[in-house]
Amino acid sequence: METISLLTWSLDGLLGLSLLWLAWRALTTPDLFKAVVLFIAFGLLITLVWVRLDAPDVALAEAAIGAGLTGALLLSALSRLDSTNSDPAPVNSGEAPVNQKPGRFESIHWWPFLSLVLVSAGLGSVILSMPAAFSGLSPEVNAQLTNSGVENPVTAVLLNFRAYDTLLEMVVLLIALLGVWSLGGGVKHKEPFPGTVLDILTRLLTPVLILVSAYLLWVGAHAPGGAFQAGSVLGAAGVLLMLSGWQLQMNIPVLLIRLILLAGPFAFIAMAAITMMIEGQLLQYPTAHAGLLILLLETLATLSIGATLAALFLGGQTWKNDEESL
Repeated sequence: METISLLTWSLDGLLGLSLLWLAWRALTTPDLFKAVVLFIAFGLLITLVWVRLDAPDVALAEAAIGAGLTGALLLSALSRLDSTNSDPAPVNSGEAPVNQKPGRFESIHWWPFLSLVLVSAGLGSVILSMPAAFSGLSPEVNAQLTNSGVENPVTAVLLNFRAYDTLLEMVVLLIALLGVWSLGGGVKHKEPFPGTVLDILTRLLTPVLILVSAYLLWVGAHAPGGAFQAGSVLGAAGVLLMLSGWQLQMNIPVLLIRLILLAGPFAFIAMAAITMMIEGQLLQYPTAHAGLLILLLETLATLSIGATLAALFLGGQTWKNDEESL
């Protein structure tokens, strides 16, 4: 038993030290590509940390969004930055530039480390100040779980007890997309043909990702999963298609795409208004129909989250047809 405890502490300590090292290297490396790769590795290790903390719902979201989609966004932005950088490289004549001061910014590299130490010290002090026995809100959540319409306590909190938090998250995600679109279109970037092997692999993986997304949506009622996890996997399928050169068909109505993007937030707003009029409280579902209403909200939210994440990957680019564009 002591050996297992020692191994557990060793694993947790190794994870903690690895996270600190990866964060430090990602913040200080001058190579942007290396920094992005370190960031993705950091997200994967954070996923393991959430698993060790018995938070599989957060681990799924971190793996899909924190490491997967965010890493793809950063790599795509880096590739477009390199392709649009037309400044000629300086000619190396053997003489140092006149205005260059070697070592001028070297001390700035210590600021991320000092910030990391301060944040770690603050988090450590909070953890040490917590009482030895603290159950949180788990007893209250479990006591009302039968009235929530679902069996997973995380889904019950996010979609029933504190559903307005999820409503605000959906609105924030939509505002982020509008902010990206407001930056303008810029030069349209086309991904090169991925090759036969990657093209076949993409065609095989995309249906699997869609099935995984549907499974996470359905299983979220009684196990780790739900709208954000399912939507992030669905968005990852869209990003994978775009990375392999897939483009939206011109015969798809732009209005349909906009409705998908708005389906999740508007469904929450409509449900909030209806429950306010019927039950007198915001997003207070009738107990007999709570499970069905939550499944409906999560389905629409999954579609909106997946479409929004894919649209964020496109950045300022737009889907166009002959009459209008997004």
